[in-house]
Amino acid sequence: MEASVAEVERILCYRFKNRKLLEEALTHSSFTEGVSYERLEFIGDPIISLAISNYLFLAYPNLDPGRLSILRAANISTEKLARVAVRYSLHVFVRHHAQPLMDQVERFVEAVSLENPSVVSHGGSVKAPKILADIVESIAGAIYVDVGCDLEKLWKYFRRILEPIVTPGDLEQQPQPVSTLFEICQKRGKHVEFKHVRTKTASIANVFVDGKLIASASSAQKDLAKLEAAKIALDSLASLVPPPTSIKPSSRNIELNFFTDEDGNMSIEAAKHRLHEYCESRKWSKPVYSIEKDSGPSHERRFICSVQITMKEEARILQISGYEKSRVKDAQNSAASMMLVALFEM
Repeated sequence: MEASVAEVERILCYRFKNRKLLEEALTHSSFTEGVSYERLEFIGDPIISLAISNYLFLAYPNLDPGRLSILRAANISTEKLARVAVRYSLHVFVRHHAQPLMDQVERFVEAVSLENPSVVSHGGSVKAPKILADIVESIAGAIYVDVGCDLEKLWKYFRRILEPIVTPGDLEQQPQPVSTLFEICQKRGKHVEFKHVRTKTASIANVFVDGKLIASASSAQKDLAKLEAAKIALDSLASLVPPPTSIKPSSRNIELNFFTDEDGNMSIEAAKHRLHEYCESRKWSKPVYSIEKDSGPSHERRFICSVQITMKEEARILQISGYEKSRVKDAQNSAASMMLVALFEM
């Protein structure tokens, strides 16, 4: 392990005061002979987000909060962090007893080697294994603790690992296919729907616009099939000029910024806040959120949340669930996004 720690220190261009922290950061929970990286990943996840947020806030003083949030998401997504791990071969140094999981990693590494170099990646032919992003987050956590929980010092050493930092220009050059499809169609009053069919070997994603099938794609992973189907659909709708990413329904005057989260699901930026605004504008009571599903081991919890609103003038209660997420707040935002879409289609 000493040799691995020394090599990773060389990669990071940082020498640990407490090398046990880096050893811990490179230990998967399946390796019972050592302390796993779960605690360091716990602190590393929000610390990377805060460090990136601080950098973007200072680097782009004229960028609105919605654009800043989308830019931050692109820089800390599982796809981005997984490719960081692959670029520096960090996965090679992980201690584990989980060969099937590492086989998935190797398939991803091979797929990445065949990709065209790109600053922004919205997903490739193989879904990024979460363990790769976890490694990057745990290493960030280890450095953060080792420098005395000093955010500025962490960024000094860790920024190089995350580069190239995704810029607004990068996102303009490579807009997310699923969110772009929603934006184009929403702007023109068209309804987009994805329907998935699962076979023994693949997931098939079908894209319907106003009830008409316009694209279909298949992949072993559901979200990759959805991504590819969206790309094909966009080609089919090439005659439509992409609108701005901000959508302002004139009757509500509430701005909706669509984007696709790291799981490949359509979301609305600051959805909980936007839904609260909408309910206030209609003089409805506040939305009520509930956890509908809580599953998985402690280090990989998954949540599905629902949101309920009461439409007073119609004496009607509407409840909608969102996508499954690893954090409650993300699950709530997903539910709020689905509710907003449903309300604006009424």
